[in-house]
Amino acid sequence: MKRRIIEIDERKCNGCGACAEACHEGAIAMVDGKARLMREDYCDGLGDCLPACPTGAISFVEREAKAYDEKAVAESKAGCPGQQMRRFVRESRVPSQPAVRDSELGQWPCQIKLAPVNALYFEGADLLIAADCTAYAYASMHEEFMKGRITLIGCPKLDGVDYSEKLAAIISGNDIRSVCIVRMEVPCCGGLEAAARKALQESGKSIPWHVVTISVDGRILSR
Repeated sequence: MKRRIIEIDERKCNGCGACAEACHEGAIAMVDGKARLMREDYCDGLGDCLPACPTGAISFVEREAKAYDEKAVAESKAGCPGQQMRRFVRESRVPSQPAVRDSELGQWPCQIKLAPVNALYFEGADLLIAADCTAYAYASMHEEFMKGRITLIGCPKLDGVDYSEKLAAIISGNDIRSVCIVRMEVPCCGGLEAAARKALQESGKSIPWHVVTISVDGRILSR
């Protein structure tokens, strides 16, 4: 059928991810740092994503496309949010139960591999680059390190990748104010620290940074 649907000009897309966040149907995702219409049957043609785009990369076109599948959209929302980008605003409040702690995660996604390079939440951010085991080993990870920072996590051993190129693009392409690297004491975490150090060097910027090392039994060994 012929209907109105969005079109994304990848040449104009700066990879901020604002359109993916604005698309309530989940039709748009970030792929290799660019917005892409993943499911045309998820696009309702209303264009909530258009005003969110800061570069004018999105427009309406009339073309042959699959019909909007409202049922499929509803079913997808009931599942895993996957790569849908989100920014969280944490309010200061007194919990009803003192033992209950609020999350300090400031954005989604938080995996280095999934984060868009030019996401809006990187502008003016204090960046935390953390090994994913640190949040399990160190009990106060949220309060001491994640609070007020944009968090990126990864494990070079499990992912089998060098994060330095992705991190360098994030640091060089955004106004990053500081970088905190939190790693475990185990040798494989040296890959994460090395990637972050290399990224900082290749960015060509002079940014305050420091490394914190956590022991496997949850103690801070150095900071």
